[in-house]
Amino acid sequence: MMVKVLVSLLICFFIPVFVIGQPEGEAMHLPGTELMSKADVEGIRSRMIEGMIAYFKRELSVIPELRTEYWNYDFTSRESYDLSIQPNRDRFKHITGITDQRLGCEALILHETSSQRSLVTGTPGYRVYSVSWPVLEGISGTGLWVEPVADPIAQVIVIPDADHSPEMILGLAPGLSYEYQYARRFAEIGCRVLIPVIIDRRCIWSGKPGIAMTNQPHREYIYRRAYELGRHIIGYEVQKVLGAVDWFESDRPDLPVLVSGYGEGGLLALYSGAVDTRIDGTLASGYFNSREGLWQEPVYRNVWGLLKEFGDAEIAGMVAPRLLVIEACKGPESDGPPKPPEGHRDVAAPGSLKTPATVSVRSEAERAGRIYSDLGVPEKFQFVESALGFGSPASAEAADRLLRGAGVERENLVEGKRYQMADSRVGFDSDLRMKGEVNELMFHMDQLIAGSSEKRRRFWKEADATSPESWELTTDYYRDYFWEELMGRMPDPTRSFNARSRKRYETGKWTGYWVELDVWEGITAGGILLVPKGINDGEQRPVVVFQHGLSGLPEPLVDPEIESVYYSFGSKLADEGYIVYAPQNPYGLKIDEPYNRKSFRLLQRMANPLKQSVFSVTIGQHDQTLRWLSQLPVVDAERIGFYGLSYGGKSAMRIPPVLKDYKIVICSADFSDWVWNMTTLDFSASFMFVSEYEVFEFNLANTFNYAEMAGLIAPRPFMVERGHWDGVAPDEQVANEYAKVRRLYVKLGIGDRTEIEFFDGPHEIHGVGTLHFLNKYLK
Repeated sequence: MMVKVLVSLLICFFIPVFVIGQPEGEAMHLPGTELMSKADVEGIRSRMIEGMIAYFKRELSVIPELRTEYWNYDFTSRESYDLSIQPNRDRFKHITGITDQRLGCEALILHETSSQRSLVTGTPGYRVYSVSWPVLEGISGTGLWVEPVADPIAQVIVIPDADHSPEMILGLAPGLSYEYQYARRFAEIGCRVLIPVIIDRRCIWSGKPGIAMTNQPHREYIYRRAYELGRHIIGYEVQKVLGAVDWFESDRPDLPVLVSGYGEGGLLALYSGAVDTRIDGTLASGYFNSREGLWQEPVYRNVWGLLKEFGDAEIAGMVAPRLLVIEACKGPESDGPPKPPEGHRDVAAPGSLKTPATVSVRSEAERAGRIYSDLGVPEKFQFVESALGFGSPASAEAADRLLRGAGVERENLVEGKRYQMADSRVGFDSDLRMKGEVNELMFHMDQLIAGSSEKRRRFWKEADATSPESWELTTDYYRDYFWEELMGRMPDPTRSFNARSRKRYETGKWTGYWVELDVWEGITAGGILLVPKGINDGEQRPVVVFQHGLSGLPEPLVDPEIESVYYSFGSKLADEGYIVYAPQNPYGLKIDEPYNRKSFRLLQRMANPLKQSVFSVTIGQHDQTLRWLSQLPVVDAERIGFYGLSYGGKSAMRIPPVLKDYKIVICSADFSDWVWNMTTLDFSASFMFVSEYEVFEFNLANTFNYAEMAGLIAPRPFMVERGHWDGVAPDEQVANEYAKVRRLYVKLGIGDRTEIEFFDGPHEIHGVGTLHFLNKYLK
């Protein structure tokens, strides 16, 4: 008898036991958890967000020291060095979208018609032509070609900032003082010059007339679509630069090939020099800096996983041992995207541009210089401070160092003849030229979108659908790829549960508690747990994890007193005898100044350069929550389902695919042809036209659509709940994508494990077919 008593005491001490009719003091929290105060409950959301922000800030602050694990430098010779960094260069090209084979360029195309000559202007020293050159199928580089009258001393691709046209930096159009006409400087000392048009920061063409127009800078408008397709506005424009290099190399292989850029052009010059060893010298003005604050810059500079492996110093190291000149000067500045013109939606992502602090530029330059020194060519790395970091770009000193460093020998390199010039073109419209540049990229991406289904099919060719067992075995690779390469994988939770709780709801059938768990240092998971009353000793119940949408709160899902479009279906599930857990995910929560933006969007911007995302965090939170739920004596760990609504439906398509402990999955008010949703220009609710800029996932279109994500859920039961009038996507797109899921389940011989319910309603829980589905597979 005494042994039985001791065993009972031990069980009560170590294992949370749910007992009805506890004393009042204990009834305020779950047995086996610490009691939370009211203040603790009120602060649960802010602690979660503040912890995540602090985590990513810490990660960003230490990331430069952690990059060494990705590099295996061999400084014994130039050949050995190039070979040792080639894997890094390949990864860099992948994440910046430099993946398409260029067409090659043996000659420039002169822009000439019956009414317009290609010759734009001429001086005693050089001629200026309007030209283009082939780059990719349907994409050309466009700009100005400056050809000296005398034999050129070098060939220079001069890349303007996004706010500057080729005409402006050559002195053919107003807007810049002579000091900022940095292309003109190279022309006047006898260089052959090509000046490409780069996509600007205005929003004239950002959208589709008759569907939706936006205030996204043209660069962001292209970035959104390209990112989903494994491309990038950066990659497209580097390809244009390298297309110009193709011509230089073909036409005059005896002359050095140099690249010089300012602001956004400085970024492109640096990246071009890093990926193409044919470039003999690179000058980057007004850009080079430590990049740990990348999340505060415009979203079109966001590169998946960039900072995990590449800071500006590491990118400079890929230019080595070739010449690199870094100039600290006044950079382009902007407080954010343009204000929306009349008829344009205000949906652009926040992000500012500021002149890099000289001390920061100098510090990053010192890191780059050490690579050059280790390689034995310290003279090939030049650092120029233009007027204490606030002078004009591509200064005479910087240009002189670029040319002399590349072996160009000529007196008075920096003192060319200033000629007066006038543009001879009649009716030239730079806005229409920009429209053409934007449309070329959009048309190219149309072709990529059309071919993405076949790309996914080839990507999935190793998955064996001959049986559920072979499918599970052969899709583990895809599960790991999805987690690592698409969502971004964080370490497994490192903290013990340290569970805290406080009673919040009480009905005749169940009791509801706020719960908080530790996950990683400073990062918590929290939510509301509904526990049915009358659970017998030793009885275990199924659990439904019920995920909220973008509104950001679990309360409407479980509070029987709340009536909303989503209504309290969680309380109905608890009435039916299910244990229900409604987690608080970091979607939609607002935080204090200075950000004043949706918190998960801020988190996404901080996480992406680290090759992580908001789902990196939420997957870990759900993993920890599942572990905690599974060890509760009233929970049947083999009967835990996930039911996600709206943005929670996005969670349903991203969290259960990697966490197999979810035995049944329901996606409500979100399932669609996700690639179409993200990239189409023919649907006003497309993510190309809305403020949710954080949802784009790099290269998703070529690897996973929603059917493929559901493939990672198979052979577990999977259901879609869809209101006919849900504005997320048209029924036709939903049905088309779900048909692929249905076909897979039938092929696996488990067609009864998947369903879709269409109902006459909007973006909400219907709760009829889904309740039957839950009962079928959890009860």
